[in-house]
Amino acid sequence: MTQEAGGRLPSGPAGPGLYGECLFRPQDEGEAARVDLGALVYDATTFARLQQLGVGPGMRCLDVGAGTGTVARQLLREAGVAEVVAVDRDIRFLAAEPVAGLTALEADASGPGFSPGLFDLVHARFLLMHLPSPARMVERLAALLVPGGVLVLSDAVDLTTEGAPRTPYTTAMRAMWRGLRETIGTDVSWVPSCPRLMVAAGLEAVAAEIHVPPLVPGSPMSRFWAGTWDRARAAMVGTGLVDEAGIDEAKQCLESPQFAGLSPGMLTAWGRRAVPPTTPS
Repeated sequence: MTQEAGGRLPSGPAGPGLYGECLFRPQDEGEAARVDLGALVYDATTFARLQQLGVGPGMRCLDVGAGTGTVARQLLREAGVAEVVAVDRDIRFLAAEPVAGLTALEADASGPGFSPGLFDLVHARFLLMHLPSPARMVERLAALLVPGGVLVLSDAVDLTTEGAPRTPYTTAMRAMWRGLRETIGTDVSWVPSCPRLMVAAGLEAVAAEIHVPPLVPGSPMSRFWAGTWDRARAAMVGTGLVDEAGIDEAKQCLESPQFAGLSPGMLTAWGRRAVPPTTPS
């Protein structure tokens, strides 16, 4: 069983629900557009890293928690991979835009019996932070790699720590993280441990990087957070850290040219499954 440094398993989510059930439901109006705002921000960074890791023609890829499918389709259209199996618990957004080589698989990757085969690339973005046992999920995904295959995982890093200035924005962001944990179990506290979890899962050449997109008025990033807060208002207010007026004030910060703040970062970690040594004939 994979463990953090010091022998402690990452705690994982504690909330009673799941992402996509009481919050961020795919069937809600505008949810696909909200998700795509995030894709506009992060897809270029994700794709550049995948290309640097050698993802390209002939590869079979698994995209877990594929959402609206922007990464999966980019792998097929621009990297020229042979196939992408795109997994999500709800595949309505994937099925809405079929692409040659894209297989949409409706499944819970954390559930028993998930065994889609072996892949040259396994990728998941903003998924493990919503799951009950991220350490076990790293193990499970690493086991789906062919020898030499690469696992690439991205999740959010909270930068509104206690040392950050107290502003309407940081107050709202802290309320969001706590509210999401209490309702759907989202937990980003373990994310900096992701590279160590990959090492513990037996992967080699493990490394990581953090991308922090700027908060610019009218930008996809600012619009994404405003839309996310609107959907999570009840959970945020329920923490007692912020009220409705405070959320509205935080949204005004996102649209102010005078505001200077840090969006949550995206930590991306990667590692490769070892290639067994060849036996001399």
